[in-house]
Amino acid sequence: MSAKPLVSALIVSYNVKDLLLDSLQAFFASSDVPVEAVVVDNASRDGSADAVAERFPEVKLIRQARNIGYGKANNLGLQDCDGRFVLLLNPDVTVGEACVGRLADFLLVRPDVGAVGPRLLRPEGAADLAARRGFPTPATAFYRLTGLSRVFPRSRRFNRYNMGFLPDSEVHEIDAGTGACLMLRRAAIDRVGFFDPDYFMYGEDLDLCYRLKLGGWKIYYLPAATAVHLKGASTRQSTRRMLYEFHSAMWTFHHKHYAEEYPAFANGLVWASIWARWAVLAARASVTKDPTVSP
Repeated sequence: MSAKPLVSALIVSYNVKDLLLDSLQAFFASSDVPVEAVVVDNASRDGSADAVAERFPEVKLIRQARNIGYGKANNLGLQDCDGRFVLLLNPDVTVGEACVGRLADFLLVRPDVGAVGPRLLRPEGAADLAARRGFPTPATAFYRLTGLSRVFPRSRRFNRYNMGFLPDSEVHEIDAGTGACLMLRRAAIDRVGFFDPDYFMYGEDLDLCYRLKLGGWKIYYLPAATAVHLKGASTRQSTRRMLYEFHSAMWTFHHKHYAEEYPAFANGLVWASIWARWAVLAARASVTKDPTVSP
């Protein structure tokens, strides 16, 4: 493309060739602003990289010799992104009509906003709750892990994490979106830094949003922009490893952002709760073969 892109889609892929091709097709077909796509293939064995090169020769393709993780791969791909805005896009996400343009328009008219995310739907039509989240403080995590957030889904106190007290049909400010589909202002991430390589997979998006907020940027949810998230395509390939990485990310986030505010006993309780949850879910997954890492 000769024109400088307004939006760079940044996609990290691992052994999901068909989903990746469908995601790219939807991205290019639905984009009504100048765009480009950067794909970092994390050493896929299913021919993903060759398929992208053949079907989408305009894509900037980075082939990795080994799987370096989600965050590091994104950090690598960012170097090839020329857009004013960067759209984090999972290969199992299909953007809806005008989704990319609507997200970009929002950032264009709101210079105080560092990131904006769409309304994410699961294939069956249910909302993907990760599209709008509060930060996982110890209290928020406790309410979620004990099920109080599900018992009181509209409570500002008990369901702060999934922001159930705010209607998902209205535009509103959030603490964090999800890296599955989130448009970032390049100037904002250049200022606060991109993904923390201490996270292998999971948690990077929460950490980035936390730092954006600390840097004075706002983060918004825009339901007029929609996308469908299949969710779990990569997780199914190695459920045990992904369960470990998810819970490791929970502890990394707490240790990095909250541990200094709490006494050692409280931090120890958080650590024990995280790994007790991991043990329960790992045992359940070994029996049921359920690939769910987080609802």
